[in-house]
Amino acid sequence: MNQQELEEFASGLGESAYRGRQLFHWLYARGADSVEAMTDLAKPFRRLLVSRARIEPLHELARSVSGVDGTTKFLFGLPDGRAVETVLIPPARSFENGPGAISNRLTLCVSTQVGCPLDCAFCATATMGFARNLTAGEIVDQVRQVRRISQKRITNVVFMGMGEPLLNYDNAMRAVELLSLGMQLAPRRVTLSTAGWVPGIRRLAEENQRLKLAVSLHSAVEQTRRMLMPVSARFGLGELAEAIAQYYRSTGMRVTYEVILFEGINDSDYEVAQLARFAQRTPSKINVIPFHSITAATMSDRACALRPSARMHQIVGRLRARHLRVMVRSSAGEDIDAACGQLAVRAGASRGTAISDNLQS
Repeated sequence: MNQQELEEFASGLGESAYRGRQLFHWLYARGADSVEAMTDLAKPFRRLLVSRARIEPLHELARSVSGVDGTTKFLFGLPDGRAVETVLIPPARSFENGPGAISNRLTLCVSTQVGCPLDCAFCATATMGFARNLTAGEIVDQVRQVRRISQKRITNVVFMGMGEPLLNYDNAMRAVELLSLGMQLAPRRVTLSTAGWVPGIRRLAEENQRLKLAVSLHSAVEQTRRMLMPVSARFGLGELAEAIAQYYRSTGMRVTYEVILFEGINDSDYEVAQLARFAQRTPSKINVIPFHSITAATMSDRACALRPSARMHQIVGRLRARHLRVMVRSSAGEDIDAACGQLAVRAGASRGTAISDNLQS
């Protein structure tokens, strides 16, 4: 519930709207996981709340911590027995790799779906199939729980975990609202990553949603992108480019293109030239992402053929020579399978199967 809904809920219980604002503050600013923790509420009101409502936080099932960079991956259990992943990326390994990195940046990567229906060739989540959308509360509670566990302030949230956020549009946007108003996280510190779901990008533009939009592109050659990302068969590059241009015209927000370079697939001179041409159509930047090889337990047949390109740094130089802004993302958490879906699949969540509550880290 947002603040207005909590005010209406309190009023419906015979209390003042102010009680609803207290509830909103306790849930999102202070992270209360129980009514009993809300100590400045009158005891009769707390008893009434317990009888009429419940707080159902996620519970931690497993945790992996990188011995290399401190990246921490959490597996959280949902009320229905399913599970999702959340990754905490420490400051030294944030997206802008190099001397310009922000020293106090602490980024949390959250999931928006259990599994994903889009079947990208390089993503472990694709091997899970799709089970369901997360509620806005389940999305936001990933942030609440990691903040509680780490005892640190989350400065940036990226919707880049399991699932396609724009296929869960209403809940994703409700989560952004709760993060902004309840947890004081400005929309400019929220990044939503999409595989290129064009209707969702257009809706973001129509609603003037001014958050950071990242588009998982990987190739600006139609045939290559379709092989890597089947969504391209439904929404081709021309339609995607038009939606991105509409988003920029509406919001003035520069789009980020995410690119993993695969040997012999999208690292040829022609591929690089087409990528540069596509990125120059609308003000943008490019994030080049090192490939996390999918472990044998989670890889698909298509993923077996994917290898990181040895030409990555050469390609980055060529793109920069075209006056494009190019960032190279650091490879955070590779020693703990931190890429999307790997922990959940390894834990036995394939095809959306519920995970046992006694799963051990």
